[in-house]
Amino acid sequence: MKKYKEFLITAEPFNSELLSGILWESNISGINEEVNCIKVFTDDLSLTLEELKGRLQSLKNENLLYSFTIEENIFEDKDWNEEWEQSINVIHVTDKIVIKPTFRDYNAKTGQIVLTIDPKMSFGTGEHQTTKLVLMLLEKYTIAGARVLDVGSGSGILAIASIKMGAQHAIAVDIDEWCYDNAIENSKLNNVDKSIDVFQGEIKDIKQSGFDLILANIQKNILLEIAPEIYKRLKPGGIVILSGLLDYDEVDIKNGFTELGLSFLEIKSLDSWIALVFQK
Repeated sequence: MKKYKEFLITAEPFNSELLSGILWESNISGINEEVNCIKVFTDDLSLTLEELKGRLQSLKNENLLYSFTIEENIFEDKDWNEEWEQSINVIHVTDKIVIKPTFRDYNAKTGQIVLTIDPKMSFGTGEHQTTKLVLMLLEKYTIAGARVLDVGSGSGILAIASIKMGAQHAIAVDIDEWCYDNAIENSKLNNVDKSIDVFQGEIKDIKQSGFDLILANIQKNILLEIAPEIYKRLKPGGIVILSGLLDYDEVDIKNGFTELGLSFLEIKSLDSWIALVFQK
């Protein structure tokens, strides 16, 4: 009977996108996101606890994690994909915005925007607070005909949402090949693929500028690093929505972006996570 390994991981702060991004660099089969932990599955029995500890320690060394724990278990003959699908449900972000996977049925109410997202093992499922925060703010700040840039786009959920809310065109960019493929797939699922261009790379690789709206749901150190790139691609009067942040990141992000000449507009919070809005 075939055997599988399961690694149970907790971290402080708990940022599933950050953890998933580095853990996918190992030979794993899938990731399930729970309320306050993630479970990593693999049928590669040579994958060791020490290898995953090393990846998590690298995040700690960069001050992206304060602490983490990891436990290892071995199981026999389990359908991990089926278990993962059972963990993904319909998400009501607001009265207007609903997220569903293809394998869940949902009857939309009048005026609701339904985002069909198959996140390929926790890349932008919509479960995380930071994704919800940006979606809530998109409902307020997306204008008809807008040009949008989604930096660190993951599953493409934010770019897709912006088009469904009235934006004319969006560019989604992410350094991860898995995210690149997933964003293309999800754009087609939502019938917005003709309005979204997906790129694998960094913001510096995007030659276009003059965006009405720029979205970036990434951790603080990267946001501060790419702040000048964001600024020069934003048109005068344009809006920036930033998340992937905890409440204690507020001061550093405000200082970093206002020093460039952006005006701070508002902050929105959910649990200990925050999103900030600026205008050029």
